Amino acid sequence: MGIEAIRAYRAVLRATRQTFAGDTIMLRESAAEARKKFEENRHVTSSADLSRHLEEANEATRFISTMIVQAKLNDRGGYEVKPGKEHVGATLEIPSEEILKTSA
Repeated sequence: MGIEAIRAYRAVLRATRQTFAGDTIMLRESAAEARKKFEENRHVTSSADLSRHLEEANEATRFISTMIVQAKLNDRGGYEVKPGKEHVGATLEIPSEEILKTSA
């Protein structure tokens, strides 16, 4: 199961790099969170638990890749969201300008 865990970990990191490209803070924080979660479960030996954790990692990868769209500040001072082809069919929730300003 070690190789499967490494593949799942790399897939999560790859998804975060694609989703948060250019956002240094999110790249750093998402990589740290992924590492933390995998480290917390490093000593899991139960086959059922391993399978569950791997499925959670795969679901996280799918979620990050298809449900998160990075808004970018435009020249007019507003934010633009440009969903890619991987987001087709997903329901997007676009935060208000006020929420974006308070989270910056």
